[in-house]
Amino acid sequence: MRSVTGVLTLSITLLAWAMFAPAPASAVTCANLTNLSLLNTTITLAQSYTAGQTVSGTTKAPVGLCRVAGTVKPGSESNIHFEVWIPTDGSWNGKYQQIGNGGFAGSISLANIANAVSRGYAAAATDDGTSGPPSGAPSFIGNPDVLLDYGYRAIKATTDDSKAVIEALTGQAPRYSYFVGCSDGGREALKEAQRFPDDFDGIIVGSPVNDQVGEFGSSYLYDMQATLNGPQTGGIPDAYIPSSKLALLSTPALAKCVGKDGGVATDAFLSDPRQCFFDPAVAECKSGQDPSTCLTHAQVEAARKIYFGPHNHRGELLFPGYEPGGESATGDWTNWITGSSPTSPGSQYTLGFGFGCDLMLGVTSCNYLSIDVDQQDALARKTLQPILSSVDPDLRPFKRHGGKMIQYAGWADTAIAPENGLNYYRKVERTIGDPHDFYRVFMVPGMAHCSGGAGPNAFGNGTSNGPVIDAEHDILKALERWVEQGVAPQKIIATHYVNNSAAQGVQFQRPLCPYPKRGEYVGSGDPNDASNFKCVNHHDDFDPRNIGEQVAYSGHDDDDHDHNHDH
Repeated sequence: MRSVTGVLTLSITLLAWAMFAPAPASAVTCANLTNLSLLNTTITLAQSYTAGQTVSGTTKAPVGLCRVAGTVKPGSESNIHFEVWIPTDGSWNGKYQQIGNGGFAGSISLANIANAVSRGYAAAATDDGTSGPPSGAPSFIGNPDVLLDYGYRAIKATTDDSKAVIEALTGQAPRYSYFVGCSDGGREALKEAQRFPDDFDGIIVGSPVNDQVGEFGSSYLYDMQATLNGPQTGGIPDAYIPSSKLALLSTPALAKCVGKDGGVATDAFLSDPRQCFFDPAVAECKSGQDPSTCLTHAQVEAARKIYFGPHNHRGELLFPGYEPGGESATGDWTNWITGSSPTSPGSQYTLGFGFGCDLMLGVTSCNYLSIDVDQQDALARKTLQPILSSVDPDLRPFKRHGGKMIQYAGWADTAIAPENGLNYYRKVERTIGDPHDFYRVFMVPGMAHCSGGAGPNAFGNGTSNGPVIDAEHDILKALERWVEQGVAPQKIIATHYVNNSAAQGVQFQRPLCPYPKRGEYVGSGDPNDASNFKCVNHHDDFDPRNIGEQVAYSGHDDDDHDHNHDH
């Protein structure tokens, strides 16, 4: 007969084993997730991969994982595709990350999913239902379902389905959920916070297209008309500014303003261009001057218009103008405005054409440059803004959920005028009071659209990682610490690599500071070292590229607000 002590010891041993033994594996295997029943959804692929195995093209599985793909049809003409990858090798951190899109979407970024999975997340993304055929903007023609899917249904279906797939495979729901997006992904990120405030604990809003009517619609059309319309000489519009002349704008802008905005005099970018009062007339040709070394009067006027931004017939700002100083930097005006020639202009033309012809007129081809900016804007505010834009400033439901949000944009962004995101933040502030305890904005000196440019531009934005991935150098880690430990980010150290190549090493680092603070050089010490900068309050918001209240945030159009709280 066993002693009482022996029985007690055995019982304690068995209890300890039960507490600490690995949980039994889920009864669901990756392969049989194809049988999972989800609303309006067909699982089309459920496949296991080993670390290093090629998934598609150049994208390899960073860890052992289960890859699940599905098609969702919330409407009869919908065709939403999504993918969710779940680490199966023990590296899963118990969290979910959803990744946003760019432009008119139409594809799934496997590289961004792989990057998130390499950090331990179960990660998902969608094509927003616009992969067609035809893909992108033409997929909207005659198809209101695709418009609703791109507007908000695709991201919501992806969230719900992906979380259900994760729970089915692992036996547990994600502990925390994060949404990370830039550009159109920034629009989606704000749409999540506004329309589905309980879905995510943390949201990163990169350079958002949240006022898509003002940007894709008005700003892009206005810029293209400024540079491509009007008199021509030898078949070339007189107002067109070729890439070879962009330094004629950036060089004098930097000479006038660099080092006076918190940065240092040797910078190749402006740290905060708001108070740079730059007139491109300084580059205008003088009598007898070599025309390759100066701008014509028509080119000067075009540049002035681009800095000023589009206004309606009442003089109200439809979208802010672009900031000076980054015109010639890689990824800026050449990519977005000038392109390689007047017949092959930048991406603003392509996206603006898609908005004006495909979305507004419902045709694949139109005389895009003849569209009236003011008339298109007024109509689009009524018809498209409630679906596409995410300009509702009432973030109180997201705050009540306990959500935290970090927004960022580059001051040299030529895709989305950087003041747009700040204008939204200010509208939130006017509507619900200081949102600093759950929503902060970090403006990035000299950075182009989402990444790149001459400034410090690598801080965990997309796949642009800093040399250290921690809460001091990485925006997502900073957000995680805020959500999970309650420690709000006071600054984030951003890195500029030599030739924008991580392989070539760190060139310099700077702190990104929460608005209204900005990083300012302390006046001594190595300017390449972020420790020689401090975050200083800068309350002067005046900016000649941002005159008047942006229409999307003026309160004249409350359609988006009316539609956004039907969750």
